[in-house]
Amino acid sequence: MIQLTDSHLQIIYQNAERAYPEECCGILLGVTSGHEKQCIKVIATENAWNTQETPDLFTHQDYSQETSRNRRYTIAPKDLMQAQKRAREASLNIIGIFHSHTDNLAIPSEFDREYAWQEYSYIIVSVQKGKAADVRSWCLDETDQFQEETIQKIY
Repeated sequence: MIQLTDSHLQIIYQNAERAYPEECCGILLGVTSGHEKQCIKVIATENAWNTQETPDLFTHQDYSQETSRNRRYTIAPKDLMQAQKRAREASLNIIGIFHSHTDNLAIPSEFDREYAWQEYSYIIVSVQKGKAADVRSWCLDETDQFQEETIQKIY
């Protein structure tokens, strides 16, 4: 389970709608206790996917058909490092990543699964015609398959 406030969800929705028709992305900072994660801070990041350079990082699969920011996202290493530093300074951890799926369901793609890390939550917001329509969270299990996790709103 991942716990988020309405404010956290609003930040995610606003970023997803603002980025449309491209995918948005960002980092979730918080604390973990067992299988429960509590989000404390949402950090929106730039979608650093570059159609000229980024696909070279993912050479073991053929993703050449869908290489635009409308279908892919990546977080720049410098943004990830800055978030890690902010987390450490606040005695928090990176607990997850969020991104949007434009005019598609809030279900992870095979690409999402291949590049996910087991300890993180992956929040996906579906944006239909520019409006956030659905949000779901996913975690990798011990066989590297996504399992949906509950999003619990806290106040």
